[in-house]
Amino acid sequence: MPRALLAVADGVEDLETVTVLDVLRRAEIEVVMASVEARRMFTCARGSRLTADAMLLDVLAQDFDLLVLPGGAVGAERLGAHLPLAERVRRQAAAGLEFAAICAAPALALQPFGVLKGRRMTCYPAFSDRLSGCVFVDQAVVVDGNLTTAQGPAAALEFALTLVERLAGRAARRKVGEAMLLR
Repeated sequence: MPRALLAVADGVEDLETVTVLDVLRRAEIEVVMASVEARRMFTCARGSRLTADAMLLDVLAQDFDLLVLPGGAVGAERLGAHLPLAERVRRQAAAGLEFAAICAAPALALQPFGVLKGRRMTCYPAFSDRLSGCVFVDQAVVVDGNLTTAQGPAAALEFALTLVERLAGRAARRKVGEAMLLR
């Protein structure tokens, strides 16, 4: 069974976080939602209070097929400032394993982590001016090698389904989409 790490912090975008968590689990992908905060409970950008499965520092040494960072400007900045997460993302990228970010997270976390150099990617368009050394593509979801990025809340479902396809294949994506009545 593929494993995914969903890193979270206070201020992450509610819709993006829950959509990725829900869709990956519908595809029978094991998801560990892990908090960078000093507690498992965190508050999303729109006020939803969620409880992570684990503390990020407790799971960083584990193997994951995918590492995902949700957006939300405040949350993405908090993720981007977390040095152990930065090192883990760098290792994931260098190993050729899947990593992904949506909304503000590509610009506010992945860019500072130094993993976007020479890549085609997207993010919430208002943050594209913070990018350097990569090519911003104005599309909802962009895949470049082992990196998947997306623009924002409206792209959350397509982003999550793309991650399912990357980990479990096109048939799994189709099966999850059909069960959700996606047309």
